[in-house]
Amino acid sequence: MVAELFKRNRGNHDAEPHGPVEYVEPVASTSEWLKEHVVPTRSGTVSYLKSLFPFLTWIYRYNWVWFVGDLIAGVTVGIVVIPQGMAYAKLASLPPEFGLYSSFVGVAIYWLSATSHVISAGPVAVFSSLLSVILEHALPQLPEYQDTPWIIAGCLSVVLGCIVMAIGLFRIGFIVDFIPLPAIAAFMTGSALSIAMGQIPTLMGNNKAEGYDTRAATYLVFGNFFKYIKHCDLNAAIGLTALLMLYMVRWGCGYASRRWPQHEKMFFFINTLRSGFVILLYTLISFLVNRNHRDDPKFSILKSIPRGFQHMGVPVVNSRILSAVAAKLPSAIIVLVIEHISIAKSFARLSNYTIDPNQELIAIGLTNIFGPFFGGYPATGSFSRTAIKAKAGVRTPLAGVVTAIIVVIAIYALPPVFYYISNAALAAVIIHAVGDLISSPKSIKMFWKVSPCEFVIFWIGVLVSVFASIDNGIYASVAASAALLLFRIAKAHGRFVGVVKVYNTPSLRPVDANESESDTRNVFVPLDRSNGVNPAVQPREPHAGVFIYRLNEGYLYPNAVHFTDHMVREIKVKTRPGVINPYGSLGERPWNDPGPRHKSESDIDPTLPVLRAIILDFTGVSNVDVTSLQNLIDVRKQLDRYADTSVAWHFVGVKSPWARRGLLASGFGSENGVVKSLFTVTNVGVSQEKDDVKPESRDEEFSVDTQPEDKPGMTSMDTMVLPLLSIDCPYFHIDMDEAVRSVELELGLK
Repeated sequence: MVAELFKRNRGNHDAEPHGPVEYVEPVASTSEWLKEHVVPTRSGTVSYLKSLFPFLTWIYRYNWVWFVGDLIAGVTVGIVVIPQGMAYAKLASLPPEFGLYSSFVGVAIYWLSATSHVISAGPVAVFSSLLSVILEHALPQLPEYQDTPWIIAGCLSVVLGCIVMAIGLFRIGFIVDFIPLPAIAAFMTGSALSIAMGQIPTLMGNNKAEGYDTRAATYLVFGNFFKYIKHCDLNAAIGLTALLMLYMVRWGCGYASRRWPQHEKMFFFINTLRSGFVILLYTLISFLVNRNHRDDPKFSILKSIPRGFQHMGVPVVNSRILSAVAAKLPSAIIVLVIEHISIAKSFARLSNYTIDPNQELIAIGLTNIFGPFFGGYPATGSFSRTAIKAKAGVRTPLAGVVTAIIVVIAIYALPPVFYYISNAALAAVIIHAVGDLISSPKSIKMFWKVSPCEFVIFWIGVLVSVFASIDNGIYASVAASAALLLFRIAKAHGRFVGVVKVYNTPSLRPVDANESESDTRNVFVPLDRSNGVNPAVQPREPHAGVFIYRLNEGYLYPNAVHFTDHMVREIKVKTRPGVINPYGSLGERPWNDPGPRHKSESDIDPTLPVLRAIILDFTGVSNVDVTSLQNLIDVRKQLDRYADTSVAWHFVGVKSPWARRGLLASGFGSENGVVKSLFTVTNVGVSQEKDDVKPESRDEEFSVDTQPEDKPGMTSMDTMVLPLLSIDCPYFHIDMDEAVRSVELELGLK
């Protein structure tokens, strides 16, 4: 590019070999945009197809060291997921074996398309609780599935999988980023409280009391618990001691790890497997107590669990099921996607690697599409099992296959053992697991310190989850977050700025004027010093009648009027009209024009200047639209009438070529007959070897009328002056200094 310009320059400026080269920026075109962003290239298509199967990038490098790490992590997660899966299935109002089916499919399929090696997909507490709500809502409309609710769950899984996979395939996973952390924390906390409170009756044994609805709103379950507390039985002894043991093992291992750090790995595995140990212990107790009372056990147990995959088959998907669950699909999608992506991103940051959110959605979509063929219900990433997997030293996603083998062994070999598992012990496992989902006081305090508005949103989500339902809590927190986002966009504030001459110094002591002058530069800060500038520093306002207005947000239709109304209002306060009565007779005067009936010179402050120029700082603006530009056109006409002259509009830092195209199409940035009087240029050295021309990098700047000096050793070097911006747009500027100097030259102010 530089070589072509140089040759053109030599051809056009033979008498001035070192002269400037004109540069005119080509206007952004729709065809170029489509070619760059929409029309796929061959290499892009190949790259896209390869990205669908990330395991192809590492599977051929698999080695024994990786295998050992994956084996340990896979077995560890397998031991944890077996009791969790059965517990979560009961939480979802499904038979326990469906939790095992979902656990198998989650780890067996997810790894093929995953970009995270630590995520453990499968049944989770929050979605299982939501599925219970969905089934409770759908079953009255589908009485034929009253005894087979897993058919509805399978249909829901296929539909959710297709939707989520489509989001990933079309690369629109960025919509997940519109749900902020406080909203996620709110529904996780609200869900955890709802799940824990719903399991307490099972833990205590009074869940079968007549009239006690354990699936009502959380606050009702809590209140009615004390009403029916007299119905608690032997299950309470099993459940409370199991829960206490879980926490004792956790606290004890944490203390032991700090006390004896050399054995930290051992204590980690003991802590990790605590759920399995507790379930095994209480299963043994249950066997000893109930082996002679199988038909009438002393406390609630799982009883018969079928061996193998007894519910394999093609899932049933029909319009009746879809219409029954359609109202709950949005909340199900939000939970499925948000829980998985937030976990994947969190552990990616901790492990210093990046994930592809779109590919993760494809992976979780595939998992849920194929899950019902094995009897599974919707699965997503599990926070607790992912944390265990990461700490166990997992090396690749292939650890999921090891976990799948462990689950298959359990499905075929352990059903007789599962018969005696205590329901109260499973409730203890669930309560213990969801406790980690509740936001800590430290996190909630941070919400308040960072953004009080989002602190309120957090509590809105939690309270709606507790007093209504989990899905309503999701909607409330997401809707409140969206409303806050729109409010912040619509009410974005611009600032009038002034200039402060500054210099750098290694200390705060005064320095010699000559010493500071060599490092002096101008910075432009808000006149009201709202950006944290020292209140004792007074920025110098631009010349009389010249205003610099900085837009701090995107200039789009929601906030365009808010920006310009503020700007016009302040300009009219600090300037006077160009003429006393621009309307002539009283009859021509608008009804809403304030002031005395007959205006005179005494009604206007003669010390105020007339508006002459406006400089808009667009460095914070990424895009413009038709509405915002039309608003700018209207404001220009309004201020031209007010000043009784053509006000000059200058723009600084217009980054997007489409924003420049829009401004030019709206009559800004360039005027016929106006030649740019000031250029920001740079010198580029071009070395020559016979007919070859090669650019040399030289980071120096010269004014347009300065000829570069010849330097020793540059005999084979020609220097050309290149403007940074297009010379046909005299009102677009690279920085604020250029804009101010251009206004001064144009208006003859300096």
